[in-house]
Amino acid sequence: MRERLPVLAAALWWGSLSAMGFVAVPMLFVYLPTPSVAGQMAARLFEAQTYISIACCACLLVLSKRKHAETEEQWARAAMVFVILGLLLALLVQYGVAPRIVARQNLRLWHSLGSAMYLVQWLCAGITLWKTARQGG
Repeated sequence: MRERLPVLAAALWWGSLSAMGFVAVPMLFVYLPTPSVAGQMAARLFEAQTYISIACCACLLVLSKRKHAETEEQWARAAMVFVILGLLLALLVQYGVAPRIVARQNLRLWHSLGSAMYLVQWLCAGITLWKTARQGG
């Protein structure tokens, strides 16, 4: 069971980023009455996504090395840089970029930067999923 947990955590991380960023949030702007209302709801959903990302990355970090082991798990040696980068991006988007978007400060710049950082986080999660699944957890 422990061998499959890294794959599960990586799959939850990547899948939640995919569902939120490429399905749920775009649909808000299609179906809610105003862009302002959609933006407020999107900010809340992205905040929830940040907590999911933190939990998944923390789980991956904990699982990367067995208790009393001298070295990291094989999958962790291949994926750890992507886990840490993805976690940092999640925190930067939530606490650095999102407040500026909500405050409508230089909206085009911050929205573009936040979108690019979200995409890189999504790639990090996908690479992590690939590496954990490929090496059997």
